[in-house]
Amino acid sequence: MISFEEIIIIDKSLRIPVFMQITNSIIHNIRSGLLKSGLKLPGSRELASTLKIHRKTLQTAYDELMAQGWVEIIPRKGTFIVRDLPEIKPAKIPFSQQLKRYPDGTAFSIDEKRIPLYPSSNSTAPGSLILDDGLPDIRLAPTEYLLKEYKSLSNLSAFRKYYGYGGPRGTAYLLETLSVFLSETRGLLISEKNILITRGAQMGFYLAARLLLKPGDNVIVGEPGYFAANITFRNEGAHINRVPVDEFGIDVDIIESLCKKKEIKLLYVIPHHNYPTTVTLIPERRLRLLELAARYKFAIIEDDYDYDFQYNCSPVLPMASLDQHGNTIYIGTLTKTLVPAIRMGFVVAPENYINAISNLRRALDWQGDSMMEVAIAQIYKNGTIERHIKKAVKLYRERRDYFCTQLKEKIDKHITFKIPDGGMAVWTKFNDIDLKMVAEKALKKGLMMNDGSLFNNGNKNYNSARLGFASLNLDEQNKAIEIIKESIQ
Repeated sequence: MISFEEIIIIDKSLRIPVFMQITNSIIHNIRSGLLKSGLKLPGSRELASTLKIHRKTLQTAYDELMAQGWVEIIPRKGTFIVRDLPEIKPAKIPFSQQLKRYPDGTAFSIDEKRIPLYPSSNSTAPGSLILDDGLPDIRLAPTEYLLKEYKSLSNLSAFRKYYGYGGPRGTAYLLETLSVFLSETRGLLISEKNILITRGAQMGFYLAARLLLKPGDNVIVGEPGYFAANITFRNEGAHINRVPVDEFGIDVDIIESLCKKKEIKLLYVIPHHNYPTTVTLIPERRLRLLELAARYKFAIIEDDYDYDFQYNCSPVLPMASLDQHGNTIYIGTLTKTLVPAIRMGFVVAPENYINAISNLRRALDWQGDSMMEVAIAQIYKNGTIERHIKKAVKLYRERRDYFCTQLKEKIDKHITFKIPDGGMAVWTKFNDIDLKMVAEKALKKGLMMNDGSLFNNGNKNYNSARLGFASLNLDEQNKAIEIIKESIQ
């Protein structure tokens, strides 16, 4: 005879309602074969008394079991486990399994070698100081205006069409608004047919790699370069050809030499504020790259992740604005302008490419956030974004100057750096001390900073890091640099 008091586990300290604990215990015992098809369950009054719970709680559990199809009520006879369940042999159930713990791993195999390993963002305890590698100050973001537009638009009946499914390329309103903005500010003579809205720039890299690359294809990247893009290309089986980046940008002479020896499928380049070194590719090399791409028929991914943040002069126009042959895939992001949590980027390219990756996008993301896209388009239209960029550029310039002055005054003899013309970080080489050790000591003192390992390649240790100044006010900069100084000593 089955002792329901032993097989139904109730723990009132759990957040799971008691009736669900009863329901789950009975289902678990049915699936294990202990409670067989057609078995009559005790009446609700009887079992409630046995389990020392209220009868209504037990009846709610029975109702839930019936709704899920595990039991049936036969009038004037009682509650029975449904008769058409498959026959299951009884098995002893360990106590830990009775508590309904979710499995720790899968019963099927996973090819771990196919999984790209991207560095994770480690959060710190509240109040910790973070010296990031070049992020905006989220405290300045015009989120209040964005949310105001979002709420205002959501009250309009015309806005309700964005509640349903839309196209993979983005809402027509944002595509049209962005095409005008990019034409006016970046010299891109495009229409909305040349744009795909993405969830950040990384989606643009992934779609390009997925569409263009096959195992063994040759890809050229800068060295040092952006680790996330390199991982994405390598995950498609591409062979990575690393070309040095000097003070004038990526070395085009070496690129030309590679083109004569190998069939190059793709070149990834950051002409404006190269990551991680912050240098800008000079005009002569830009033109030569476009000529090489046209001659050898390879694609160029132009990553322009923080175009607007230029301090000593106007931003340099993208290579894509000079491309007359259709070799350039221009990828940008609104993350640096707004906040990282708002995943919004864009791809600009010839129409056939946009059509291709729009269809490919469906395989991983049916569409973007239509309602947020319309709200963002609105703050472009009403000038909020333009005003925010002007304010941020002025403030970040002041923060850059102060940060570099403090670096020079406090730890100059231990580091080498050049004041960047734009961007949000200073590429800093630690001359006579192990950067990893400095980062470890700094963390113990309450400062989280990059230890430089992301930028190393094989046996090449740059012992350098991007020190972000934009997200810290002057007091925070003082504290951060003081901690670095103490960690060096």
